[in-house]
Amino acid sequence: MAVTLTTPNTLLGAFQPKGNVAKLAINGAIVVLGTLLITAAAKINVPVWPVPVTLQSFAIAALAATFGMRIAVATVALYLAQGAFGLPVFATGGGLPYLVGPTGGFLLGFLAQAAIVGFAADRGASGRPFALFGAMLAGTAVLYAFGFAWLVAMAGAAQWVDQSNVLASAFAKAVQPFLVWDALKMAFAALTVTGLWGLFGAKR
Repeated sequence: MAVTLTTPNTLLGAFQPKGNVAKLAINGAIVVLGTLLITAAAKINVPVWPVPVTLQSFAIAALAATFGMRIAVATVALYLAQGAFGLPVFATGGGLPYLVGPTGGFLLGFLAQAAIVGFAADRGASGRPFALFGAMLAGTAVLYAFGFAWLVAMAGAAQWVDQSNVLASAFAKAVQPFLVWDALKMAFAALTVTGLWGLFGAKR
C-alpha cells in the first residue's frame, strides 16, 4: 500500500523518495522539525495583551503550503500536544492552563489554518501565488474566528474586555491589531512558497 501523506503538487511531494519506509521516516522527521520551527516562530513575538504578535501564523501557512494538509495538520497537532504536556513551545510557556487561556482559541485555530492552506496546496495552489494567497487569507480568517469566539466565550472573566460591549471590545483588542500584519505575513509566505515551487518544484 502506497504512503500518500502529501501530493506531487507540493514541494515535499515533488522530492519524496520512492520507498514507503523512506517516505515515512522523512515525513516523521519533517513533522518533528516543523514543531521546532513553529516554536521558534512563537518565540519571535511582541508581548502585547491579551494576544501577543508572533510569527506562528506565517510559519504554519508556509509549512502547510510546502508539505500539504496531512503533514501540516500532524505537525500542528504534535505542537499543541507538546504544549499541553508542559513543554514551553508557546509564546510565553506551555501547559494546559495556557491552552485554556486567552490565546487558546487561536492555538486551536492553527489546526484549521493548516488544513485549509494544506488542502489548497495539495490541489496545486503552490504554483499559483494568488490562489495560495487567497487560501492563506481564508485560513487566517478561520483562525481569527476560532480565537475571537474563544475570547468572547471567556469575556466574563476577562478584565480587559469592556463588559458593556463585549464583541467590539474583544475584536478591537485581539483581532483588529493583527489584520494588516497577518495579511503581509500571508503575502510573504505565499510569495516564498510559490517562488520556491517555480525554482524547484515545477522543474522536477
